[in-house]
Amino acid sequence: QSTMPPAGASSGGPEAPEGFGEWLWGAYHFATDRNDFQRNLIINLGLFAAGVWLARNVSGIDLMASQPGL
Repeated sequence: QSTMPPAGASSGGPEAPEGFGEWLWGAYHFATDRNDFQRNLIINLGLFAAGVWLARNVSGIDLMASQPGL
């Protein structure tokens, strides 16, 4: 006899999250997982990529330019 798991329960295999709540739940469990090396590696690569994106897209702003009226 085959029984279906309750809605929202994992069936054992990998499956895509179906909404923002499940994504947030997955992100929370990923962040609190005990595999520190993998978590830190992925977080650091993400922060590095965000820094590279920021440096490339904000490079047109001159922070040292004199402000008008000052």
